[in-house]
Amino acid sequence: MKIKEIIVVEGKDDTVAIQRAVNADTIETNGSAVSDETIEKIRLAQKKRGVIIFTDPDYPGQRIRNIITERVSGCKHAFLSKDEARPKSGKGIGVEHASLESIREALKAAQQEWINVEEEISKQDLLDVGLIGGTQAKERREKLGIVLKIGYANGKQLHKRLTMFQIPRAVFIEAIERINKEDVNNW
Repeated sequence: MKIKEIIVVEGKDDTVAIQRAVNADTIETNGSAVSDETIEKIRLAQKKRGVIIFTDPDYPGQRIRNIITERVSGCKHAFLSKDEARPKSGKGIGVEHASLESIREALKAAQQEWINVEEEISKQDLLDVGLIGGTQAKERREKLGIVLKIGYANGKQLHKRLTMFQIPRAVFIEAIERINKEDVNNW
């Protein structure tokens, strides 16, 4: 699988994992203190080929994602769940531990562009389907992040993330139905 966009990762181990999974170029941030020089490389990459940000599903990874998103507009995002990013043995969490298939699926989801966003998903919609304000809300948001490949977001950030990724209402509803069906099957 050839990826047109340049993938922004945290370090060399992530680059190795990405290049085992797909044919792609990467830019490494080398930690959560993203330098001005790295931001300029990312800006140029975004202008020339587009960028997919693919950081670890942890606090430093989210911090890097936020810094880049604030300074470089129009980037796409690839996400792994924490379970996908854990090593088979030992400690840690990161893109470098993910299976080749998980990496491919995350990048495929990032490349998908939603067209004709019908009706925006409201905060009331999130409340109505138990994504905010309920006892199971956190667990349901985690599942939604996995199903939509947008990563976990807290209650305040979920609406922003759904809007940022222009998730169509129909896709959102389908994901909620899938989560509800899985919950019933697990009883």
